[in-house]
Amino acid sequence: MLSRSEFEMMVCLKNSGSELSQRSLADRLGFSLGKVNSLTKELMQKKLIDSTRKVTDKGTEALRPYKVANAVIMAAGMSSRFAPLSYETPKGLLVVRGEVLIERQIRQLIEKGITDITIVVGYMSERFFYLEDKFGVKLVVNSDYYRYNNPSTLMKVLDRLGNTYICSSDNYFVENVFEEYVYRAYYSAVYASGKTFEYCLVTDRDDRIKKVTIGGENSWYMLGHVYFDAEFSARFKEILSREYGSPEVRQQLWENVFMRHTDELEMYIRRYDSDKVLEFDSIDELRMFDPEYINNIDSKIMKNICRVLDCEIRDITDIQAISAGLTNTSFSFSAKGNKYVYRHPGKGTEKYINRTSEAFSMKVASDNGLDDTFIYMDENEGWKISRFVEDAREMDYHNLSEVGTALKMMRKLHDLRIVSEFDFGLWNKTQGFIDNLKALGKTENEDFRELLARIEQVRDIVTADKYSTKCLCHNDCYSPNFIIGSDGKMYLIDWEYSGNDDVASDLGTFICCSDYSYDEALEIYRMYNGGEFESDAQLAHFTGYTALASFYWYVWALYLDTKGNSVGDWLYIWYKNSKVYSEKTLELLNK
Repeated sequence: MLSRSEFEMMVCLKNSGSELSQRSLADRLGFSLGKVNSLTKELMQKKLIDSTRKVTDKGTEALRPYKVANAVIMAAGMSSRFAPLSYETPKGLLVVRGEVLIERQIRQLIEKGITDITIVVGYMSERFFYLEDKFGVKLVVNSDYYRYNNPSTLMKVLDRLGNTYICSSDNYFVENVFEEYVYRAYYSAVYASGKTFEYCLVTDRDDRIKKVTIGGENSWYMLGHVYFDAEFSARFKEILSREYGSPEVRQQLWENVFMRHTDELEMYIRRYDSDKVLEFDSIDELRMFDPEYINNIDSKIMKNICRVLDCEIRDITDIQAISAGLTNTSFSFSAKGNKYVYRHPGKGTEKYINRTSEAFSMKVASDNGLDDTFIYMDENEGWKISRFVEDAREMDYHNLSEVGTALKMMRKLHDLRIVSEFDFGLWNKTQGFIDNLKALGKTENEDFRELLARIEQVRDIVTADKYSTKCLCHNDCYSPNFIIGSDGKMYLIDWEYSGNDDVASDLGTFICCSDYSYDEALEIYRMYNGGEFESDAQLAHFTGYTALASFYWYVWALYLDTKGNSVGDWLYIWYKNSKVYSEKTLELLNK
């Protein structure tokens, strides 16, 4: 094994030729002239260089364990923080200063003799296929990209990890950071002055990474490329393969695995100036680096905004991704002194959301003061622009004043008695999801069959009683859709599921999406009704629709789960409420 000094001098000689003087070598390596003299004698004695300071065949063989074998470029994720451009184009394919990000990185690798390059793709994978013919790279598709984090990408290429560069497709290296030979495993890092929420590195005197913290102050933090040497790769593959079965590991970054095993995984820091290794987390950051980029961008989303708000792309600033929402992705932005939200419809939502119906309902909501944030919606494509509500928070289910306001808004909608062209059809929607689940074999268990039979019994009763009132309903009335601004005003937002249905279904959704006990729910029924119900049968109409709403959202969640989109605890909440409220309904009717 070569010492670090021997390695650095031999690589310098191999790359620069023997014409370098000893003083030039000293300057280039940062060594003293005396150290260069002694290293020269030592390497000649070992026959690793000859008398002309040329690296011998033996020297080349000594360098072989340090030769970079290949590179893996991770390009599977959506990069949702880079909204809205990442909604239309994978971030690695964006053009920065005239070059496609991932193409620039591939060229830099090839320039250093690294031609064995694997690109792991997922989101819009077909957009990367051309790289195979253009550069001779290998492509691997990660079909788990949308539900798991980057450990799923590395699991796809475990057999390719050795002396390997691990790169992200969206990094921009101002200068070529890659090398033909690397001495040991490292993670590149840049320095943050002041506080940062990045992954910060704690190292020992030899620059080995001893600890990684999420967040720090005046710290070097992980950014850019990584190098796995063969020893690191062997140990890392063993650990990742063992831990990947854990859902927690699949949702984390591979760096979190490293964090837990820094004592076993020997990796060092490689420091870079912050203007040499770049990652653009937002359009505003990219605009600062490439001022002409934003004015030349071909983005349909940006053009939509400009057309509706009568502005130029250069006027659109302060773009921030918004993570809230189960079915859509959204971002906030500023234009001409005002702040807005752009809602981008989620992939596949056109199969169960009627955007024309939503657009009609949004107009009703705006005209009647239920949601005057609404500005524009394209009923064909489903995108929407709304005014941004400053310091918005959702209604508190346990603040009776806020709940009372929400119930009054709900009752106001119902009392309009507006009939839309479009029916929501709570049970028809439910049946549609049941049919999909049956086709997938997800209903073949006794518990599901028993629950379905009881729900169908409740459905037959409440849809045929005398208390049914059918008109335009919101059909998604739960706390996140009742938002309150800094001025205390409440808005009823997100009308995706709106359409004609029984008014009791709105109240049913409101309750089934809460943590109310049954006794607490009784008080909510009374608040909406303005007092006691005239009979147990009337109350049963509302508890029955709470059961139906619970079951609808339960099978909806089961369906989303088959698509890899988990709704978390809601699945169990809706299951339990389906049982509780169907049982209570039958008890009321049996009285």
